[in-house]
Amino acid sequence: MYVVYLVQTIYLSRVIVGNDGQEITHLGMQANKINIAIDGFSSCGKSTMAKDLAKELGYTYIDSGAMYRAFALYAIRNGWITDAEMDEEALRKHVSNIRITFKPNEQGGQETYLNGENVEDTIRTLEVANGASRVSTLGFVRKELVHQQQQMGKEKGVVMDGRDIGTVVFPNAELKLFITAPAEIRAQRRFDEMKAKGENPPAYEEILANVKERDQRDTTRAESPLRKADDALELDNTHVDIKGQLQWALNMFHRITAKNG
Repeated sequence: MYVVYLVQTIYLSRVIVGNDGQEITHLGMQANKINIAIDGFSSCGKSTMAKDLAKELGYTYIDSGAMYRAFALYAIRNGWITDAEMDEEALRKHVSNIRITFKPNEQGGQETYLNGENVEDTIRTLEVANGASRVSTLGFVRKELVHQQQQMGKEKGVVMDGRDIGTVVFPNAELKLFITAPAEIRAQRRFDEMKAKGENPPAYEEILANVKERDQRDTTRAESPLRKADDALELDNTHVDIKGQLQWALNMFHRITAKNG
């Protein structure tokens, strides 16, 4: 059985075929796009929801982690980040010379571009990851990347997740979602995920302590602390799987676009 949403907006139809051979109109490609901000606590599945939602709607997923990695790659290539030091003066001087964008690929995903160069594979190295962790502590880097994220948002049709997206990055996003679950549930999920990957996870109690520590840090940090936007729709996904939370997000999307249509 297929659920059809009646929405007051214009969609560009893309036809797909169901298991029974019948044609189904895909509702993802819409003409009057909106911006979607997803916030929430760590290990709540925000990124999974954001990526799945963007793919379903044909939107751009703004991967903030990839943006910091691309910035770090630029710095490493220019010798401003080494194992021993980081040249903050040079980074500050050249921060506005970096342009990061995202483009779809043939596999239905998307790739990261640095000043027009596809760096999707290059930024996934450990060296770049370590550099990204270091540059992310610099306020002027964050300010520049937030500016670029907001520029992307001007064209609409973006999905982004984090801890201050609906309150700082996209305060005027048409759809704001806030994802939460008890710390114990999130710690168990992380423990199970590590085991499923064949890793040797720390004790559950250690993971739980880390989750609670991150919650405390995220909600009390001086700059852009984690908080639910006043107009955000909240989901406690304690008893909701990945497929279920995507369906919930799609329901909220259709509700908002119908209302704004």
